[in-house]
Amino acid sequence: MLLRVVEFCSLLLAFQVVLAVVLADQQSKQLRGVNRSGAEYSCVKNLGIFEGPVDDNAIKTMKKWNINVVRVPLNEDCWLGINGHTPSFIGSNYQNAVINYVKLLRQNDMTVILDLHWTDGIYGGPGQGDCYDNAAKCQKPMPDKENAPKFWKSVASQFKNDEGIIFDLFNEPFPDMVVNDKSAAWKCWRDGGSACPGFQFEVAGMSDLLNAVRSTGATNLVMVGGLTWANDLSRWEEFVPSDPANNIAASWHSYNFNACNNKNCWESQIAPIATKYPVIVGEIGEHGCTHSYIDGLMEWLDSKGISYLGWTWNTWDCSSGPSLISDYSGTPTEFGKGLKNRLCKST
Repeated sequence: MLLRVVEFCSLLLAFQVVLAVVLADQQSKQLRGVNRSGAEYSCVKNLGIFEGPVDDNAIKTMKKWNINVVRVPLNEDCWLGINGHTPSFIGSNYQNAVINYVKLLRQNDMTVILDLHWTDGIYGGPGQGDCYDNAAKCQKPMPDKENAPKFWKSVASQFKNDEGIIFDLFNEPFPDMVVNDKSAAWKCWRDGGSACPGFQFEVAGMSDLLNAVRSTGATNLVMVGGLTWANDLSRWEEFVPSDPANNIAASWHSYNFNACNNKNCWESQIAPIATKYPVIVGEIGEHGCTHSYIDGLMEWLDSKGISYLGWTWNTWDCSSGPSLISDYSGTPTEFGKGLKNRLCKST
């Protein structure tokens, strides 16, 4: 009798644990997993800290998909306890909730990516939508100089003793929507400050955030996404900040509606970086509650040994955006079936 998919995933996971020991002296394992959205927005929308369960049983449900990495988007205000949000959802309460979730993930042998998702700074220009607020209530084109480095100093100090935790410096930069010249936009991306004309707040560059992490003594792997919502890595190698710890990865996001959404672009723009740096595709997805785009993308990423994570392990209506599950018992949506089937398939 054929094994059920869940049983097969469990057996495959056990096999891969054994195999990882055998291959310990070879290159680092490929990370394949999911985003766990909620902590970036719930606290500023007066909804709590997370959305949905984040206990041990919830993590074990994830493991049935053969997931080995979880990306946790975070909110700058809530971690630092600033800008007047509901007190019970910010500051030490927020930090302790995140710390406890990270501990549970690590106890379950999951790699964890901590991502700075929502930050401060008034911006009402192209790409922003209807969010015009100084507080961290939406995705801004770049992080702010006042609080984003403070966030990373605090987070890195908390987690620097665990190399199984990765720091994703800023979710989806899009300074090229503010600074029209692409060379100047890349310089703004790296340097911040005076290199970023047209912003209504002082910008922190990727160098500022990287330096904030390294100033704590943390040597954890750090992810840095490129322009155009982290989809454009065309000049990433040229402008990537110098890392004293020499432990930096390119962060890439890939959706069917992005510009770099075809194999020609992946081969010309992503593959060369992957020969010199780790590449982690922090978000993959597509509109329409299907998985035709990510099927081809995952096939290519697996052929290169590049890590990737699906957006997102939340029970949203996947017809309005990429959502992997329809309930927290792990029932996949039509979109989610593509990722689950791939993760449960030996590569």
